[in-house]
Amino acid sequence: MVGILIFPEVEVLDFCGPFEVFSVAPLDEERRRDEPAPYEVVLIAEGQGTVIATGGLKVVPDHDLVAAPSLDVLIVPGGWGTRREMSNDRLLSWIARQARRGTTMASVCTGSLLLGKAGLLDGKRATTHWRALEDMRAWFPTVTIVEDEHIVQDGNLITSAGIAAGIDLALRMVAAHHGDTVARATARYMEYPFPETNRRRV
Repeated sequence: MVGILIFPEVEVLDFCGPFEVFSVAPLDEERRRDEPAPYEVVLIAEGQGTVIATGGLKVVPDHDLVAAPSLDVLIVPGGWGTRREMSNDRLLSWIARQARRGTTMASVCTGSLLLGKAGLLDGKRATTHWRALEDMRAWFPTVTIVEDEHIVQDGNLITSAGIAAGIDLALRMVAAHHGDTVARATARYMEYPFPETNRRRV
């Protein structure tokens, strides 16, 4: 199961991009309309109410932190809301618990800052949106900042560059779970260029 965290002022494409990839990934392209994607994707928020994302998009989560199911993957998106959530001890503790349970932890854009505040980046290689690289360097001095890679994996921790990088992150995860053919079919269905290299684009 893939959980995607949402919070006030979360960047829309940060969470919608991975949601789209995981929800349309086909195991059999010819039976796309007949067989569900191999992923169950749920949105998780701190509370049960509607979350207002960047730009005013209103989103209803599937679960709050208390009722969240056991996850195989947790996607932590970014956005201006991360600045406030970096001081949210309840949310940060929940993120840290997911990592201790062996969940694959992945961030999009400045979602990496929440992973850092939860103590998950210490001694790791990581990246984030280009505008937040210096903040990451200042706030998390033990992290090896990677500026030239689009997606950075260090064990069970995956961080990615800004906003649209979440699509590439999810495609890479689909490729790791189900093979390159399935990931490429997903990208083609979305009419999105499959990421042939991991070179940072900005």
